[in-house]
Amino acid sequence: MAEQQTDPATDALPATQQRSWVRLRTLILLRWAAIAGQIAAIAVAVSFFSVQIPFGLVAAVIGAAVIANLVFSALFPRNTRLNERRATGILVFDTLQLGAMMFLTGGIHNPFMVLILAPVTVAATALSTRSTVIVGAIAVAATSFVTWINLPLQTASGVLQMPSLFVFGLWAAVTISVGFIGLYTHRISSEMRSMSEALLATQMALSREQNLTDLGGVVAAAAHELGTPLATIKLVSSELVEELEGQDELRDDARLIGEQANRCRDILQSMGRAGKDDMLVKHAPLIALIDEAAEPHRERGKSLEIEIACVEADPMHQPVMVRRPEIIHGLRNLIQNAVDFASTKVWIEMCWNDERITIRILDDGKGYSPQVLGWIGDPFIRRRKSQAERGQRQAYKGMGLGLFIAKTLLERTGATLNFANASSPYTGRPHPREKSGAIAQVEWQRGTPGLEATDTSAALGENTHFTHHDG
Repeated sequence: MAEQQTDPATDALPATQQRSWVRLRTLILLRWAAIAGQIAAIAVAVSFFSVQIPFGLVAAVIGAAVIANLVFSALFPRNTRLNERRATGILVFDTLQLGAMMFLTGGIHNPFMVLILAPVTVAATALSTRSTVIVGAIAVAATSFVTWINLPLQTASGVLQMPSLFVFGLWAAVTISVGFIGLYTHRISSEMRSMSEALLATQMALSREQNLTDLGGVVAAAAHELGTPLATIKLVSSELVEELEGQDELRDDARLIGEQANRCRDILQSMGRAGKDDMLVKHAPLIALIDEAAEPHRERGKSLEIEIACVEADPMHQPVMVRRPEIIHGLRNLIQNAVDFASTKVWIEMCWNDERITIRILDDGKGYSPQVLGWIGDPFIRRRKSQAERGQRQAYKGMGLGLFIAKTLLERTGATLNFANASSPYTGRPHPREKSGAIAQVEWQRGTPGLEATDTSAALGENTHFTHHDG
């Protein structure tokens, strides 16, 4: 169990869709705000501080930004969402435009030099690492260029210029800020996107489990209601077979009716396998709940064993659990993860006392890799795999969604999850038929609201006595 598994119904969006979230309108509005700010800064500098500025060149640089905005507004609809390449190009243009403005207005001596961080921050928030690095590298290059090569700011009292030490310090500050803010913002925004996608996947998984639960209940109810008429049809067809002695053609028809009635019964039983009678009563003993969660993985070539693992647990007084889809789907994902990476066998241990209910899922596989053990439960975990691991599981995509979904759903029910390896120190080798692999432990405090049935007799219903009337 070197990596975490992914839920089949919860694949993340393709990268091309993930990166098409930046609206052109947003970048255009930001650029209009930058243009207005540049014009206002120049007006204040000239009017109040008598700064001499090359108006022709400055107007050309600002005009380039205005023309770009007008062209984009005319060519593209207002609701256009930019792909990675176009958004990167626009931010590169904004960085170069701002660098040109700084070159014409004193370079690093201009206090507005810090604004070159703005395109980097936007790229780090909305784009990929590669695009963020491109925009950041251009920002650093532009900052370095205008630090040593620029048109100085002239006033009536002379040239505005900082000491060399301050120049170097400001250049270092801007350069370091580009890297730090870009990395920090990109990391936070990436984690937020991953968490948002993973939570959406969790809701989809829970909705699917709820739909399956409801469907299983409907099928089980249909099987229960149709049981009596199908039995009647079977009985009548059997009597007809006996009474139609010598009438072979009619007798075959009666026999066919009985066979089809049996077939209908088998079909209903097969469809209702996922929702047995306990689906109708909304509660189930702990072992029945675990068995239902494990059922889809019993035919996957690995042995599954459910056992009571503590002395104080009385088999005759099992906790009667509320059949919540969160519990079933969460346990099912943990069991799936164990089966995926087990060598031959998976153990599901249950234990209860007056204070807590504990379920432990163990396998005889390699165990959790130390590189991911501390990150289990986070979505979209990635780890570099060795060449041997790539060859062993070339088609396996371990995004961590499966365990994230399990952890999220089970924690919603009040559970506490812990992950560990059964063998210490970690060897990275499976030990078939030994509890030496990964351990996933789920624990609830007794009395947690919505966990256990408060009235088990009502949950199972009362027996109804029927009176037989002779016809």
